[in-house]
Amino acid sequence: MKENTTMPQQPYYTMPPECAEEDEIDLRELFATIGRYKAKIAIFTIAVVSLVLIYLLATPNTYSSKAVLAPQEQQKGVSLGGLGALAGMAGISVGGGQMDAFTSLKTILEDYDFQKYVMEKHNLIDRWYDENLTKEYVFALGYDGLFKYFHSKPEYAHDEKTLFKVYKALKGSVKISSDKKSGAITISAEHPNRFFARDLVLIYLDEAVNRLRENEMLDVDKKIDYYEKALNGTANVQLREQLSQMISSLIQKKVLAQSNRYYNVQPVIMPGVANVMDKTKPKRGLILVVALITSIVLGIFGVFFLEFLKNSKKDEDSTPQST
Repeated sequence: MKENTTMPQQPYYTMPPECAEEDEIDLRELFATIGRYKAKIAIFTIAVVSLVLIYLLATPNTYSSKAVLAPQEQQKGVSLGGLGALAGMAGISVGGGQMDAFTSLKTILEDYDFQKYVMEKHNLIDRWYDENLTKEYVFALGYDGLFKYFHSKPEYAHDEKTLFKVYKALKGSVKISSDKKSGAITISAEHPNRFFARDLVLIYLDEAVNRLRENEMLDVDKKIDYYEKALNGTANVQLREQLSQMISSLIQKKVLAQSNRYYNVQPVIMPGVANVMDKTKPKRGLILVVALITSIVLGIFGVFFLEFLKNSKKDEDSTPQST
């Protein structure tokens, strides 16, 4: 007769009733603790939300203005063979290796000396602290009393400290970006005053493009001067023809650069004044919801921590001290 070799089935592990009872008691205690401190949690939540609401009512809307630019294709230089190597030794580029329009404009806008030049030329320090800017600010519910209460008349001096402070503020306000697919360049500015935001874009767009033009025209003048000297110093017919073509193309580039208002870029969208309803921030509704949820969670954790400290103190007082 064949013996039954199957192993007896092991019983499933079950939680002891004592543990289940302890977990149930702990859960009840948690809700009981929340119930005992619900008034304090509510007061804490109302206080936090009220402070956030006051901050939001005292904060004006921020608006954005932008210019969208299409970069223009740059002319490629004529190959000069061995002359290119000689020009390189002389420290003159004969073409190639140039930055694209976006990189050039971004580099210029991030330069402190350029920012300082623009601020001084357009008197941006006085305009930044001008009280008249606040007249165009837009507030929630149309009430600006809290803003006026918390903001007094700004005091400043035309020194390096103020200059750097405004520079940092403008650097955070005026931004440049590029679309990788289309190559479109966007220069934008944010400010509570919708009209000042538009003015900032126009100012920095004009000055950055002009600085780019000046830099490249200096390079063009150096090339023309070098090629003219090389033309006068050679009798090679083929080389003279190449040099003449290069000088002609550079002069043409210089004339076109001076005739176009925006060098190396073509405006697609010019900056305008944002609609009063088209604010970029603050997102007051979202901020209030986050403040409400966060304050409730912090209040609950706070009462648990207080209860923990209270129980720890009771345990210490009830522990008999050894003599």
